[in-house]
Amino acid sequence: MAASDDSSKPADVSWLSQLGRALGQPPPRRLPPRDARPAAVLVPLYVDAGALWMVLTKRTETLPTHKGQIAFPGGGVEASETPWDAALRETHEEIGIAPSTVMRIGQLDETVTPSGFSIVPCVGAVPFPLQTRANEDEIDEIFTVPLQALASPQLVEDRTVVIDGQPRALRVYHVGSRRIWGVTARIAQNLLHRLGLDDGSGLTPPDDEDAPADA
Repeated sequence: MAASDDSSKPADVSWLSQLGRALGQPPPRRLPPRDARPAAVLVPLYVDAGALWMVLTKRTETLPTHKGQIAFPGGGVEASETPWDAALRETHEEIGIAPSTVMRIGQLDETVTPSGFSIVPCVGAVPFPLQTRANEDEIDEIFTVPLQALASPQLVEDRTVVIDGQPRALRVYHVGSRRIWGVTARIAQNLLHRLGLDDGSGLTPPDDEDAPADA
């Protein structure tokens, strides 16, 4: 998924500012302190052909946790790091996007995982054409999804599952042969809600000639 830097175009700053306001009002939810390991992920976004796209990964089957699952790039927050520091570091390690090329837009609601992580999702604009390099020890595949596709009712399945004796709602996005579920689906759903795309409305992407975001 490599392309020449020469063909990248500058970000549409006014549109990114609008996106930042949508993520910031109201402020993203933060959970009370708990016995969970702090973690962060990057939700990489770019615009192509007038549509907003999201970058996702498929983890390898050899990892000790979340093997084979679809996820955003990210990992644990080290003692001296902020969530943004961790999200950008892990993104560089996993899919090769340099921290200096990511434009910080905002953050989403903090969420927890059954495996004991408390995750802060960081939303950033990445350059387009997209340049990535998968860490073969961790990442099996890098792929992109248009956000509008996730807003289509035909691709959304809501299940009820029982966890610790309590019924819980589980959202699944069916994108081709892939299933996006769990914490990744919750983060995507939160993003769609923030942008007003969960009801088919929301932000209007810029014209194609202004669209690609080169942070």
